[in-house]
Formats: sequence, C-alpha cells, structure tokens
Amino acid sequence: MSELTHKKDRDEKHLDKFTIKELREMAAEIPHEKAIHDMKKDELIAFIKEARGISDETPVKKKKHIKKIKMTKPELKAKIRELKVLRLQALEAREQKKAVRLRYQISRLKKQSRRIAA
Repeated sequence: MSELTHKKDRDEKHLDKFTIKELREMAAEIPHEKAIHDMKKDELIAFIKEARGISDETPVKKKKHIKKIKMTKPELKAKIRELKVLRLQALEAREQKKAVRLRYQISRLKKQSRRIAA
C-alpha cells in the first residue's frame, strides 16, 4: 500500500523537480538498452517522458540573465550631479523619504564610479 502511494506521489510531482538519483531510480524501473548512469538530468527526463508517453504541453522556461547597462565614468558623474540637485530640492521641500532615497542612489553611483576607475 505504501509503495503505491509513493509511486503516486512520484507521478504527481513534475519531473524537473526530482534529483538525479530519483530520476535514475525511475529510469531503472523502465526496461532499457541505454546506460542510465551516463545520462545527464535533461537526458534522463527526456528518456522517462518518452518511455511513459508523456508529451510536453508547456516547456519549462528558464530565466535569462539580463545584462546591466554599463555607464562610462563621465556619464556616472553627470548622473550624480543631477541627483544631488534633486536631493537639495527635496530637502528644501522637506521631503525626507525622497531625499534619503536619492542619497542612496548617489552613494551607489559613487561606488560604481570608483570600481570603474580602478
């Protein structure tokens, strides 16, 4: 009984969520001619899906790394000057939260300019 519930839990879980060890155990239960232990995770998932007759309705999308836009040192310095003017205006208008947020932005840009200079 417990073995049936264990298999049912395995089937309900998405194959990408399993570890390689679990996938190898599942693949070992399937009659095969291929070397399971030489397969990578993606290959194991494809093998199990093929054996069970599962088709991919919606492929799992992996997040793409978005590159940050790098600014040159003169651009950073110009941006810092703009933010300093805005910060002074916020302080005169007694907008403390805006002034603090601008101070943090200025500080972050200064750190970036120091890294570029080095």
